[in-house]
Amino acid sequence: MEQRRPTDRPTSEEIGEILDRPPVLIEETMRCGTRLTQRWQHGAVHNSLPALADHVIMTYYGQDREIRFQGDEGRFASRTRPGSITIIPAGSAGRWDVAGSIEVSHVYLPAERLRAAAEILNTGQRIELLGRVGFADPVAAGILELLSREAGADDPSARLFVEQAIDLLNTQLIRGHSSVRALPTPEVKRGLAPWQIKRVTEYMNEHLGDEISLNELAGVVHLSRFHFVTAFRLATGKTPHEWLVLQRIGRAKQLLGDLFLNITEIGLSVGYGTPSAFTAAFRKVVGVPPTEFRRAL
Repeated sequence: MEQRRPTDRPTSEEIGEILDRPPVLIEETMRCGTRLTQRWQHGAVHNSLPALADHVIMTYYGQDREIRFQGDEGRFASRTRPGSITIIPAGSAGRWDVAGSIEVSHVYLPAERLRAAAEILNTGQRIELLGRVGFADPVAAGILELLSREAGADDPSARLFVEQAIDLLNTQLIRGHSSVRALPTPEVKRGLAPWQIKRVTEYMNEHLGDEISLNELAGVVHLSRFHFVTAFRLATGKTPHEWLVLQRIGRAKQLLGDLFLNITEIGLSVGYGTPSAFTAAFRKVVGVPPTEFRRAL
């Protein structure tokens, strides 16, 4: 995610601008200006965020939703599952789409706080957080849940406890989601599980008319692009692109039964920008062009 000049407004205010319910901030400000939220629920999101002054770390509770980010580095898609986190590095900007209401908690982490943790760890390197979208990390998600529960507690020891938990979160971010080190994607020894194939296929069918990147498809099942391609082929015997073409042509065959739709419209609706591209893909899969297929119905 590209680093840009951040806005001068507080991060919580910028995020509140694109939500139907603003973040429910815990009143107390922690060291270096770190702010925390309680668990709260907001509705669907279809809007862009400017470059923010702080890193935003969030986790999810309850029902999962499709989440998508589009920025200068491409499009990424995943699900807002419990046990997963999203990281918006300070200075990154882009469009966010969340398909429905979700329950979340956030930490707004100034770069200064992250640098302080890096100095303690003596990494000797400049720390840059990696952008994450619905990335599985039960450790970080558990710390975020703990912070949302403990912050603001009416207990003299609560602030010390919370500050130490923030330090622990920083350590996990540095060792798992930074330029210093990133959590490895689990080695793929077998193909995708049936539920993963089903989820990827569903995602394809929901976006047949769009340009779908490998990064998007890999994010649906929380794998790197490389491991996703390998696992998908092991499971299906086809590349993701070949599988996508089969979904598109399968939908086109259904639509060709509706005589009120012209063939150009059908091709556009399943992701082909020109009639010639649609005809070529259809003929390759079915053996005849769409016009001949329709006449035989």
